[in-house]
Parts: sequence; C-alpha cells; structure tokens
Amino acid sequence: MAKALVGYMTSNDPRVAAQLTAETRRLRQRVADLEAHVLRLQSENDSLVAALHDAPLLTLDESSMQPV
Repeated sequence: MAKALVGYMTSNDPRVAAQLTAETRRLRQRVADLEAHVLRLQSENDSLVAALHDAPLLTLDESSMQPV
C-alpha cells in the first residue's frame, strides 16, 4: 500500500517521501507489536485452559443436593 501511495503522489518533495516512509515504518512496528501481543495473549489463554483442565472438577455431595 505504501508503494501505491508513493506512486500516487504527484509531488517529488523529499520531505513528503520521508514522512510517508516514517509513517510506514511506524505502522509496521505497530502491527508487529500487536502481533506479539496477540501471541502473548494466546499463550496466556492456553496456559489458563491447561490449568483449568488439570484442576479437579467441582463436585457436590449428596447432602448438599437435598431440599432444605
């Protein structure tokens, strides 16, 4: 998309090209940060699911199921 934007520009001003390059770099870094965050959250979620399956199930004894 950055190439399309640069190709679309009619100005040959190096400041504009530098701005677009910086913005593209910033956006790519943001995407990389978000992807890393998603991986951390998926890992944490997997750990929580594994811990949930390793924990004993909640059970009720017969006396607690009788009407009062």
